Amino acid sequence: MSQARICFVVSSPLTARAFLSGHIAALSRGYQVDLAVDEGGPDGLGDISSHARIVRVPIRRKVAPLADLLALLRLVVLFRRERYAIVSSVTPKAGMLAMLAASLARVPLRTHIFTGQVWATRTGWKRRLLRAADRWMARLATHVLADSPSQRGFMVAEEVAKAEKIGVLGEGSICGVDGKRFRPDADRRASIRQAQGIPEDAVVFLFLGRLNRDKGVLDLAAAFAGLDNDAAWLLVVGPDESDMRGQMEACLGSAVSRSRFVGYTDRPEDFMAASDVFCLPSYREGFGMVVIEAAAAGAPAIASRIYGVTDAVEEGVTGLLHAPGDTVAMTRLMTMLAGDPERRLALGQAARKRALEQFSGEAVTAAWLRFYGQLLG
Repeated sequence: MSQARICFVVSSPLTARAFLSGHIAALSRGYQVDLAVDEGGPDGLGDISSHARIVRVPIRRKVAPLADLLALLRLVVLFRRERYAIVSSVTPKAGMLAMLAASLARVPLRTHIFTGQVWATRTGWKRRLLRAADRWMARLATHVLADSPSQRGFMVAEEVAKAEKIGVLGEGSICGVDGKRFRPDADRRASIRQAQGIPEDAVVFLFLGRLNRDKGVLDLAAAFAGLDNDAAWLLVVGPDESDMRGQMEACLGSAVSRSRFVGYTDRPEDFMAASDVFCLPSYREGFGMVVIEAAAAGAPAIASRIYGVTDAVEEGVTGLLHAPGDTVAMTRLMTMLAGDPERRLALGQAARKRALEQFSGEAVTAAWLRFYGQLLG
C-alpha cells in the first residue's frame, strides 16, 4: 500500500527549520512528506531536505501581488499533480495561498496552524481587514490549530473559527523545546559574559527576539532605566527590524552603559544560559515559545499578561506577569528579582521542570503524529 502524502507550506526556510524540522523527520517515517517553501532568501532548511522533498515556490512574507499570483498558480498545479492527502500551512501568507490553492485543487484535508494574530494590536479598518483574512483562511481549512489554549480562546471570541473547528496540540507550542540544547550551562554563561564585558556577578535581564514596537522593547528600555541597581545588566539579542536600537538607547539614558545589543544569532541557547531573567514585554504572541526555551535554560520570565504568554508562564511559579505597557510594574518586578537570588533560583528551577515536562520536543512531535494519524484514519 502506498504511503499517504503530506505537503507543508511555509514562506521562509528559517521558519520551516525552527517549527517543522523534528515533526517532518518523524512524519517521514510513515508518510511521504513534501515542503513547499519560498525560493528566495537563505537556504536555512538544515536537515529537512533529508526527510522531505523540497519544492521551491515564490511565497513572499509581505504583500507582492504578482509574486503572490504566481505562487498561487504554482501551488494549484502542484497540489493537483501530486494529489496530496493533506496540505498543512504555517504563517499568514503561506496559509492564505495554501488554503486557497488546496481548496481549488480539491485536496481533501487542509490544515492551517495559527501562531498569533498580527491584528490583535491593530485598530480600525486594518484590524477588520486582517481579521477577515484570518476568518477566510479558517473557512477554507478543514481543520485549524492554535499554538496555545489562550490563543484558541481569543480566536473563538473574535469569531475567527468555531470552537469545534479549532484545536490545540498537547499543552500548546508548535515545535516544543530541546532540553539538551536549551539548558543551564556554566561555560556558556561565562563565555558570553566575558565576550560582552558583563561582570560574572551581574544580574542579567535578557530580551531575545525581533526588535520592534509590538515586542515592547521601548517599554523594556524605559523599565530598565528605572531600575536602581548597578548590578543589573540588560542584554538585547535579535535583528533590529525598525531602527529600534537608537530609540531604546535614548530611553535607557545613563543605564545604556549597563546594556549590550547583539544582532541576530543562530545560537540563542548561549545567551539564555548567560542570563538570569528573561523578559518578554510583548503586546501580542501566539504562544511565546522563546519563554519556554529560556525556561529550559533555567531563566524565569518577566512577561506581559497577554494571550499566548499566559500559557507559557505559570504566574508566580515559573515567572511574573505584568499588564502590557506597564513600565512601572515592569521596573518593580525587575527590582524584586534583581534583589532576591533565592526567588530567582526557585522560579528558574520550576520553569525548567515545567518546560521539559509539558513542552518537550518529543511530546509535541508525538501530538503531531497523533493528529495526522487521526486525520488519515
